[in-house]
Parts: sequence; C-alpha cells; structure tokens
Amino acid sequence: MTPPTPRLFLIRHGETEWSLNGRHTGTSDIPLTARGEEQIKSKAHILVGEGKPIDPQNLCVALVSPRQRAHKTFHLLFEHLPKVPDHIIDESVREWDYGKYEGLFKHEILAIDPKWDIWRDGCPGGESVQEMRDRVDCAIAKVREYHRQYFEEGKGTRDVLIIAHGHFNRVFISRWIRFELALGTRFNVEPGGVSVLSYNHNSLDEPALNALNLYADLK
Repeated sequence: MTPPTPRLFLIRHGETEWSLNGRHTGTSDIPLTARGEEQIKSKAHILVGEGKPIDPQNLCVALVSPRQRAHKTFHLLFEHLPKVPDHIIDESVREWDYGKYEGLFKHEILAIDPKWDIWRDGCPGGESVQEMRDRVDCAIAKVREYHRQYFEEGKGTRDVLIIAHGHFNRVFISRWIRFELALGTRFNVEPGGVSVLSYNHNSLDEPALNALNLYADLK
C-alpha cells in the first residue's frame, strides 16, 4: 500500500522587535517579544500533539535555525508535551545574510542605493542572490532525501519540520515549487505563520505548496 504523501511544515519564528518595526534581521540574535511568544503558545495546542497537524510520532526530523528567535519558537511549540522532540540546529536554514544592510530599515537602504532590490541584487557584504539560492536548494535537497527514504524505502516517518525566517521561507517556497528565487517577493510569510509543502498526485516529482500562513496573526 502506498504510504501517505510526505510533508514539510515550514514555520517562521514569532514576532521580534525588529520584525515588528521592519529592520532587516539576519545574523543579529534578536529575541521574541512577549507578544511573539504568545503568538506561538496560542497555536501550539491546536497545531502540535497526538492527532494534530504536527504529530511528534510522524516527525522524522526538525531543522531549526541557530538564531534564538527560531530556537525559542521551536521550544514554545512543544513545551506542552511530555517530551520535546529531538532537533538539529542547522546553519543551512538561517536567515538571508544582509551584510552591510543588517539592522537597517528599507528606507535607509534605499537612501544608500535607490534601485536596490534584494531579489535581484542580494546584499553587499552578505549573501548574493546566487549564494542564497544555492543554500536554499541544498536545504531542499536535504528535505527531499528524508522524504524519499520514507516514501520509497520505508525509512523514518512522514513529516519534516523547519523553523526559520521571513526571507528564507519565501525563497524556500519559491525554490520548492521550482520557480526562480525572485518569486518569493509574491509570498507574505507572517511571524508565526505555518506553510505546508508537499507533493501533488502522491509523486515526489511534483512538489507543491499546500498551505501558506496557517495560524498566523493576520493584520
């Protein structure tokens, strides 16, 4: 019998002071706000647990960005359970490195370079578009290998979880469905929002976006 189609739950960390006010937050290790913590806690009982969308029994692996805002989000999602699942702190799912633009507002960056577009130009002193695409593609290959082993060899379980960031997640979604990185500008990924990536027709050759911004606090 064909097993259930594999899934990836891609979650953006909860609100931080910088995500709230619009500063570019890449390598800076900014904590969640109190509201950001509550964003995650309020959905944890709905989202995570036995028989819930993210069931630890179905979780093959959890990959978490090294930044504290992502790591805290992971722990808040699972703290109501008897045991927090094992997880991997993974540099490959960190946020875009904004380089010289780290911590700046968009209007401050445009004052330096009025034509700047991250989707085309990348970040001076940080990651280029090509470097970001290559890193995300490597992360996708890692997820798809977990999925392949489960679906074709019966190894592991169905689901993968990634806790990451706004620009990273937008790039990831674009590349998952085999579009250019710049399509990410068409997706809004809200703090605490859950995206579900899977496959059409039970085929690993047909990657698909199943859901975007589930459980997000939409304004």
